[in-house]
Amino acid sequence: MKTYKINLIPGDGIGVDVVNEGVRVLNAVAEKHGGLKFQYNNLPWSCAYYLEHGKMMPADGMKILRDCDAILLGAVGFPGVPDHVSLRELLLPIRTGFDQYVNMRPIKLLPGLVSPLKNDKIDFVVIRENSEGEYCGRGTSDENGAVQEAVFTRKGTERILRYAFEYAKANGMSRVLSATKSNALNHSMVFWDKIFNEVKAGYPDMDSRQMHIDALAGFFIMHPDRLQMVVASNLFGDILTDLGSAMLGSIGISPSGNINPEGTYPSMFEPIHGSAPDIAGKGIANPAGTFWAIAMMLEQLREKPAADMLMNAMCSVLKAGVATTPDIGGKGTTTSMTDAVIAAL
Repeated sequence: MKTYKINLIPGDGIGVDVVNEGVRVLNAVAEKHGGLKFQYNNLPWSCAYYLEHGKMMPADGMKILRDCDAILLGAVGFPGVPDHVSLRELLLPIRTGFDQYVNMRPIKLLPGLVSPLKNDKIDFVVIRENSEGEYCGRGTSDENGAVQEAVFTRKGTERILRYAFEYAKANGMSRVLSATKSNALNHSMVFWDKIFNEVKAGYPDMDSRQMHIDALAGFFIMHPDRLQMVVASNLFGDILTDLGSAMLGSIGISPSGNINPEGTYPSMFEPIHGSAPDIAGKGIANPAGTFWAIAMMLEQLREKPAADMLMNAMCSVLKAGVATTPDIGGKGTTTSMTDAVIAAL
């Protein structure tokens, strides 16, 4: 019997709703599998915690978080607390402190979902650099102006590009597309392109190309069927992954993995939707993004059979469309959708 310790950060709003359902599903997976067990540490860090304590997590928060095999996050954000507070006092410290330099976002139209695009052959992965680049936090500002700096290191750039190529190779992909804007960003993106060309030389069998971010956004809409692996900087990846999620018809579906590939630190998994305080507690939040994030977590823990088991169960529920939530055309609730996935298991 393998036992995994999972740190839970439900956060705010519907984050609490979906993480609660995620725990139910994860326990059901463990029971069905027969060789897994999960222990949970529920951490109250949220915007509500910030309003009470003046900080998003305690001083020893990172030490507490490190003692686990993986982290499952719900969502953070609440009116009255600026978004940059929850980002820079909770999410970014975790990503940078645990060297979660890979942000992985699968963009796949699952059975039963309807894309707003005519071309609905959508099945690709975006790998986003998650530790530096445009979100390094450096710069200055006053009432007369602002300067925002970006930091691209050889180490950071090379390792994310190499990860993208290795993932593509391991998963039977033949095309890697790099997002750039080197015609305008004459230092950072010229450097990015240089490292991309160096790395791709080691993968001669891969169809490796680069495309300017503005053209690539259009390519997402016009030709999603031609995409397999897209690799991008922190900012470009952030934009492209949300665009990709919108292509699936509901932002409540998509998951995100913040990964430390070496396993030195725990990785963190989450649905990409926000905290949606307007629907919190109403029983209509879509838990599919959380279930998919849990499947990603299981795969990262090298429990792929369990991950496949969960995805197959969720896809069967989505395809049936009976117990699904209103955002994807169903008449079910958060709980009924979870019940259906557990039954499918």
